[in-house]
Amino acid sequence: MSDRDLPALWTHEPHEHLAFRPGDEVGRIETNSTPGFRGSKSDAPTLQTERNMRLASLQEMLYARCKSGDDNRSVLLILQGMDTAGKGGIVKHVVGAANPQGVRYTSFGKPTEEERAHHYLWRIRNALPPAGHIGVFDRSHYEDVLIVRVHNLVPPDVWGARYDEINAFERELVDAGTTLVKVAMFVSLAEQKERLAERLERPDKYWKYNPADVDERLLWPKYQEAYQAMLEKTSTDYAPWHIVPCDKKWYSRLAVTELLIEALKGLNMSWPPPDFDVEAEKKRLAEA
Repeated sequence: MSDRDLPALWTHEPHEHLAFRPGDEVGRIETNSTPGFRGSKSDAPTLQTERNMRLASLQEMLYARCKSGDDNRSVLLILQGMDTAGKGGIVKHVVGAANPQGVRYTSFGKPTEEERAHHYLWRIRNALPPAGHIGVFDRSHYEDVLIVRVHNLVPPDVWGARYDEINAFERELVDAGTTLVKVAMFVSLAEQKERLAERLERPDKYWKYNPADVDERLLWPKYQEAYQAMLEKTSTDYAPWHIVPCDKKWYSRLAVTELLIEALKGLNMSWPPPDFDVEAEKKRLAEA
């Protein structure tokens, strides 16, 4: 499916519907909604396959331009959300469509002893995508104004100063040629409960279950406050947040796919030209 065909299923470019705007409230997000999408679940499998092909082509072009020395830009997808929001599914079903050679994936968990000995952005800088790559952060530096805030891991004046630090850091990344795609993924508590229950019913999902997830559910009001502050303080014109409802996995995957495609299209790329005489090489090859 070409980009020209998309209006049949999307009312506008997805980022117009998903962008966080001043006044938006986390507590009023309709997690079961499909903003801007005219289609239905039955359209998703075919559309996902077609759009994954478009994403893969653009990612290859970005990688090729870097390898040819024509481009040093990169894209960084930041996935931030509560457990079961579907971050892993995005990595598997969306990013997984791209050539892994041009992808750098990092999942940020509890900081290691080495990481705790450094500034909280140290481990983030070490995981940034090289030129020509798509980077993926499964959780990110935003943990340091979310879980850190909710669990009082550092004093308020410490995490409170991090919003401006993060904005300055992201400004630095953008100025250096990295396009940021920041996705805040929201799932309802009811849907989260169903997904956690499924993990307890399936032996092949036990490894994904963490008893601490139940404790985190009880802190949802505090997380709402933390997410609200994160969105309000760190959604900038150069690195805006996008809010993706995630009760319907098929929709969230399509939405993130389109956000990535839009970001790559925004680079206005073309295939790098050859640095050799094509016709001469055809002749040489025919005679070899």
